[in-house]
Amino acid sequence: MADFLAVTFDGAEDATKALRNVRAIQGTDRVGLEDTAVVLKDADGKVTIHNEMSSGTETGAVIGAALGGLLFVVFPVAGLIGGAVAGGLVGRSAAPGIDGKFVNEVADDLPPGGSALFLQIKPNSDTGLIVRALGDFKGRVRQTSLPDEVEKALDDSLR
Repeated sequence: MADFLAVTFDGAEDATKALRNVRAIQGTDRVGLEDTAVVLKDADGKVTIHNEMSSGTETGAVIGAALGGLLFVVFPVAGLIGGAVAGGLVGRSAAPGIDGKFVNEVADDLPPGGSALFLQIKPNSDTGLIVRALGDFKGRVRQTSLPDEVEKALDDSLR
């Protein structure tokens, strides 16, 4: 099961920069992400949410395209509709991604000019690398399913 991490920052661009740091170490094959989201709240309180496609959605799209292609040969219109429906169902069950309701809740709580980063981390990822990647920023752990010792290390690095 994937681990979850939500971190809030006082700076508007901190979450985007922190995600860039995490993406840089993701190429090492020691860190994998299933889904990410960045929330930005401008000085006027307007919220912008950048939610990347989860791997479940990607899996569903691939399977849906394959099923749709097969069905399209036999039943053209039904193939397109059936493939789309099957892809959505497979994507939803494969990996639900980051909970949109929780993202909106955190967004509402952000101060004007603040930001938040949400990570759904693949199992067997090196969480120590993630802690180091986020250590360049000042923030607060909002919620996590990481082990207590990793959460403490992350909390300490964000101060």
